[in-house]
This record gives sequence, structure tokens and C-alpha cells, in this order.
Amino acid sequence: MNDQVTVVVATRNRRDRLFETLPEHAAPVILVDNGSDDGGPEAIATAFPAVEVVRLGENRGAAARNEGVRRAGTPYVAFADDDSYWTPGSLARAAALLDRHDKLGLVTARVLIGPEGRLDPVSAAMAAAPIGTPPGAPGPSVLGFLSCAVVVRREAFLAVGGFEPHLFVYGEEALLAMDMAAAGWWLCYDEALVVRHFPQPAGRDDGARRRIEARNRMLTALLRRPPAVVARTLVSAARDSPAAGWDVLRALPWALRHRRRLPPAVEANLARLPSG
Repeated sequence: MNDQVTVVVATRNRRDRLFETLPEHAAPVILVDNGSDDGGPEAIATAFPAVEVVRLGENRGAAARNEGVRRAGTPYVAFADDDSYWTPGSLARAAALLDRHDKLGLVTARVLIGPEGRLDPVSAAMAAAPIGTPPGAPGPSVLGFLSCAVVVRREAFLAVGGFEPHLFVYGEEALLAMDMAAAGWWLCYDEALVVRHFPQPAGRDDGARRRIEARNRMLTALLRRPPAVVARTLVSAARDSPAAGWDVLRALPWALRHRRRLPPAVEANLARLPSG
């Protein structure tokens, strides 16, 4: 059992998947429940007494992870979804990297999808190192990640405010990555770290997901990017989901109040990404 890392899992109505994945975690687990009504929190607390179950009573989306990080008593926190887990040795390696590199605020893993273990395209893109590797860093720099595949330095995560509650879910990682990089932290990819992910898309509303993803792309640009990038993002995201434009319009006063530009070096690296 790793004593430097806590695994934080945010969940909602996924009791059956948790019974499959929780036994795989090689570190203490804090399970943050987003108002499930399937009896999951009670069942998990009974079946896994070592797991700290936090019942929020409401659905906070990705920001539920913030509560888990606040409660963690370790210097590093790994995120996992209710349908994912870190492979043996990965958390210990991540902790060693964070111990060794004081500037490392976040390290992200290679993600293998499904029973066949096919490489997630996001991991392949990170391995290509489009923004290079800082001198002395343990791996290529990243300015985005999959939430189920990162280990964060707890103090760094909390100092930038964690996941933004207004973004809820889908694409919430981009803003956090920008803010950690703006604070001077390294965010790096290490393909020796491995996460297994077993997503089940059946039953999800793809139209609703596209709308939220488009909204979050627009809001993230409004919050941090220069006007030209904001305009380009608004056009492309509205094309993906016209209804998302109305969502952004309602959130516009909030976004403008919280807008702040990124340091030039971070913005320059974002511009070098294929999505930049």
C-alpha cells in the first residue's frame, strides 16, 4: 500500500463498476459520491470498510474531486474514475518522480482502453511531445490530460483552486492544466505509468455531452485565451453544438469577471498544440 498517494474517485450511480475497480487500487481511496441514488455509498462502505466514502448529497461533477483532495492526508493525489485503475507499480513510480522533481506539479500516465488494452489517442498525442521537454523534467510537457490518469502534487492542485465547478464535466481538465502551468509547475507525461480504463458509453446522451464539451471549450477560452483564439473557439465550438452558444451567453458575466490572461510562455506553448 502506497503511503504517499491517495486515490480520489468521484462517482455517481456506478456501484457495479466500483465493485470491479476498487479492489485494484494500491493506495488508500477516498470515494466522493455525487448524490447517487442507487445505494452505492452504503454498499461500498459496507463492502470496503477501508475506503473513505464522502457523500456530497448533490452532483458537483468533476469538482467533487476537490473535496477528495482537501481530505487527503498525503502529499500526492491520484485521480481515478469509477471505471479505471492504476496498474501495479505506477503510483509508486509517480510518487518517486514527484519526490525527485520539486517543480513537477502533475504527472500523467499512458491510458490503455478496454480488455484489449488499446492505446488512448490522447496518450499517443502526449508521447509525440509537441511542446518539448523542459531541461531536467522527467518527460514531455503537457497542457491537457485525462482526469483518470494523473497524479497531482496536492499543494499545487489546491493552490490553483482545483477543478472549476462552473465547468461541471467534460473538458474540465484544460483550465486546470493552464492554471497549474501559469503558476510555474511542470506538467509531464510518463509512458511508464499506466492506467487501465474500461468505459461503457452505452446509455449516455451523446448530444448532451457534445453540448457541454462545446460550452466548456468556449468558456475556457473566454477565461484565459487571447481575443483571436476566443473568436476562433466560439465559431468552431458553436458549429459543433449551436445550443452551447446560449449556455455560454448565460455564463458570460461570470466568465468575464474571472478572465485573466496566461503568461506569454504558456500561451505560446498552447499555440504550438494541434488544437491551439
